[in-house]
Amino acid sequence: MSLRVIAGAARGLKLKPAPGNKTRPIMDRVKEALFNIIGSRIRDSNFLDLYAGSGSVGIEALSRGAAYAHFNDIDRQAVQTIHRNLAHTGFKPKATVTRRHALDLIARGPDRHYQFLYVAPPQYQGIWLETLAALDENLNWQRPGSQVIVQIDPREFDAKRRFHHLEEIDQRKYGRTMLVFYQFADCARRSND
Repeated sequence: MSLRVIAGAARGLKLKPAPGNKTRPIMDRVKEALFNIIGSRIRDSNFLDLYAGSGSVGIEALSRGAAYAHFNDIDRQAVQTIHRNLAHTGFKPKATVTRRHALDLIARGPDRHYQFLYVAPPQYQGIWLETLAALDENLNWQRPGSQVIVQIDPREFDAKRRFHHLEEIDQRKYGRTMLVFYQFADCARRSND
């Protein structure tokens, strides 16, 4: 599968895929749809790519005008690939790359306010639910205007699963990929009061 930056400052640049089969690459049409949904809100935002793999989603965010992106992955080869792709696209000064278990990173709390938290963990292990539960429990992540976006196979989705603070606001299916959008409901209500 060929990875590339679709739009923005680094449009057309090819990216290296993360070696092995531990990551969940995103297809161009899904990535295009994702950023069409986000729209102009990506400009000057902070973007957290929690299970970053090759870094292609966070790099797309930077290419389209995000101010900063934090890339995290537990896999050493994925982290090396992210560094290479950031160097190739020229976005290293706008990025931080960490190698840590995502739940550990969530437990530590955010280093800044992230408008977008992208969650695309390994498939069929229920990790996306663990990740959302951890974000739901840690009040430090719950800021007005923050959106959590999950990329999963539609068969993984659990419509019965509810969270205390995270509220599903949209979902889209693209073949065997599903994007589910959440916001921190209590924050949205507090900011409207």
